Amino acid sequence: MFFVYVLYSLKDHGLYIGFTTELDRRMGEHQQGEAASTAYRLPMKLVYYEAYCLREDAESRERFLKSGSGRIYLKKQLRAFFANNPLRTSHDA
Repeated sequence: MFFVYVLYSLKDHGLYIGFTTELDRRMGEHQQGEAASTAYRLPMKLVYYEAYCLREDAESRERFLKSGSGRIYLKKQLRAFFANNPLRTSHDA
């Protein structure tokens, strides 16, 4: 299986969108600060993931979620989560 996942930083209220074949292992790397891309943003919380049979489908979905349209989709999909957890906007960075 191939996973696309979304992490929420409890520190800076931003999102991280990633791709992996082993979600549990990758989450452990993020939580232990072993992933350079998120180590400075800990703690991170898994808020969303999707599973795919084909790598190409997962990689395509990851690219979409990182786009402007994809971020709009995530805001709608995770509406209840973001109602209780602030989301950093681009001008907050």
